[in-house]
Amino acid sequence: MNILDDVSAIKKLDASNMLGSIEALGAQMEQMWAQHKNFKLPANYKKIKNVVVAGMGGSALPAHVLKSLSEINLSVPLEIISDYNLPGYANANTLVILSSYSGSTEEPVALAKQAIKRKCKIVVVATGKNFAKMHESGTPGIIFDPKYNPCGSPRMGLGYQFIGLFLIFQAVGLLKFTLKDFNTALAQVKKSTHAWGVGASANAIKKIAAQLPNRAVLFFAADHLKGNAHVAANQMNENSKRLTAPFYISELNHHLMEGLRFPSANRNNLLVVIFNSKLYSPKIQERVNITKTVIEKNKVPLATVNLTASTKLEQIFEALVASSFLGFYGSMLEGIDPTPIPYVDYFKEQLAKK
Repeated sequence: MNILDDVSAIKKLDASNMLGSIEALGAQMEQMWAQHKNFKLPANYKKIKNVVVAGMGGSALPAHVLKSLSEINLSVPLEIISDYNLPGYANANTLVILSSYSGSTEEPVALAKQAIKRKCKIVVVATGKNFAKMHESGTPGIIFDPKYNPCGSPRMGLGYQFIGLFLIFQAVGLLKFTLKDFNTALAQVKKSTHAWGVGASANAIKKIAAQLPNRAVLFFAADHLKGNAHVAANQMNENSKRLTAPFYISELNHHLMEGLRFPSANRNNLLVVIFNSKLYSPKIQERVNITKTVIEKNKVPLATVNLTASTKLEQIFEALVASSFLGFYGSMLEGIDPTPIPYVDYFKEQLAKK
C-alpha cells in the first residue's frame, strides 16, 4: 500500500503527530476566533501611517499571505522584517506587530527593544515567554494556548497566527474580517482538508507529492497567492527537508526562465509547482500559460495546484491546506519524521554559545 494512504504507517513515522496539526487547522482558527473575536486596540492605534510585522520563519508566514491578499487595498505601507533592525522610518506613527510563536525569538525580541525606544505602537502575538510578559505589563496583544497544534511547530500552528493577524488589522481599521468572512474561510479549510487528506486516496496533492522524491522544488505564484508560495517553500524546507524556493509571476518572467536550462540535471532534479487561479488578472493568466510552455520547453517537470474557491480569501486558505499536506506527504515519501528540525536546532545551539 502507498504510505500516503496508510494511516498506521504514517502514525509510526509521524512521531510528533504533524498530521494532527494539519487536520486541526480549522480547530485552531475556531479557538482563536472564539477567544479573541472582540479584540480591541487603543483609539490612537488607528492613526498609524505604516505597519511593520516582525517575525521569523513560521511566525512571519501569515504576514506574507496577508500582504499579498490585501496590499492593493491597504491604505498604509506594510513591511515584514525578519532581521535584527527596524527600518529607519519606524516611529510613533508606526504599528509594530511582534509575532513570535514562542514569544522569545531572538530577532523580534531585539526589535521589541527598538520599538519601545522609538515609541512605536506595539502589539504582540505569542504563546508566552517574553511577549506574554510584555502583555501582562500592559502592551496590547493576543496570547494564545496552542492546544490544537500537537506537533508544536510554529509553521503548523498557522490557524492561530492567521486569525490573530487578521483581527489586529481589523482592530486598527486596515481591513474588515467579519464573522461571515471567518465562516467562509473556515468552511474552505474543512472542505480542502477533506479533499486532500490521508483518507482521500489518489487526490491531487498526493499525485503532486509522488513527483517530489529526490527533487528540489520551485513554487511559482502571482497576485493574492504570492504569500502562499512563501508559506509552501518554508513548510517544504522544514517538513520535507527539501531545497525549495518561491518565485513570483511576473517578476520571474524577466530572469528565472533562462535559469531553467542549466544545469542539465534540472530535468531530473527539479520540480516546478504553480499555484494557479482563475481569479488572477487576465494579464497574469496569460503569463502563467506562457510560463508553463517555457518550463515544458526546458523539459523540467511541472505540476499545477489549481485553486477553485470563489474568492481570494477562500483561495489563500485553500492554498494553505494544499501546501501543508504537500510538504507533509513529501516527508512521508522520503521516510522521515517531518517535525524535528535538527540543523535549525543545531544552529541555535551553536549561536547560543557565542
